[in-house]
Amino acid sequence: MRMNIDEFLASPNKAVTLMGMSGVGKTYISNILEEKNWYHFSADYRIGHKYLNSDIEANLRDKAMTVPFLRELLENDSISISNNVTINNLSSVSAFLGKLGNPEKEGLALPEFLRRQKLYLEAEIASAYDVPKFIEKAHAEGHNHFINDSTGSLCEIDEPGVFEVLAKNTLILYIKTSPEDEIKLIERAQKSPKPLYYRQAFILEQLAKYQEERNLDYLAMMEPDDFIRWVFPNLFHSRLPRYQHIADNYGYTVQASELATCKSEADFIDIITASARR
Repeated sequence: MRMNIDEFLASPNKAVTLMGMSGVGKTYISNILEEKNWYHFSADYRIGHKYLNSDIEANLRDKAMTVPFLRELLENDSISISNNVTINNLSSVSAFLGKLGNPEKEGLALPEFLRRQKLYLEAEIASAYDVPKFIEKAHAEGHNHFINDSTGSLCEIDEPGVFEVLAKNTLILYIKTSPEDEIKLIERAQKSPKPLYYRQAFILEQLAKYQEERNLDYLAMMEPDDFIRWVFPNLFHSRLPRYQHIADNYGYTVQASELATCKSEADFIDIITASARR
């Protein structure tokens, strides 16, 4: 089931879910539309602000407690720890997800890493189910239209109900990368390795391959950033068919290069219309 393009165009209250890898332009488009009074729902922000807030703050507090000066101040309630996540600054969410590997380089042990991954997945699913009530909230606050700026890992959710809810309430638009875009995104990820969400079966399989290739006896010997650089191309290409499957069944596909030319709300609607009528 997907939202019919004619019904979408005729509706006085439009809602769109943008889907694709981080860096393809989801937030860029969302910011353009937000300036035109579209309600900007950031799934990453919802995850960090609502569902992982207490876990993030507990992680920050644990880190601070390892510093004697801060420990004393925390124990006597002279200072407090707060998670100041924003739509444009999601660093605390990334820091919570963390990286696998050598603890001397801020790496996490596998059980703790998988625990945090599970919490993130649960938060991502919950944030997706929140979309309908936030559409109502947007209308109540005077926003005619709604843009769901989804996470880069939306395609990793293996729960059909999520996409049925999104397709019922929004037009799902998959932002597809070209081979040239893929090279740029992979190069950017390898230049600045960031914590990511991985399906458990995928990460365990990749870790086994990495350990064998690098001849490592223990994961604690693994350099966190080196593993992310190594695994990211595999993650990227594993996600492409998952995105496309969702788009084929629940939405529409548009090229990232098309959206890169978008400068206005009218441009965005024209691009959606063209992609849906192909």
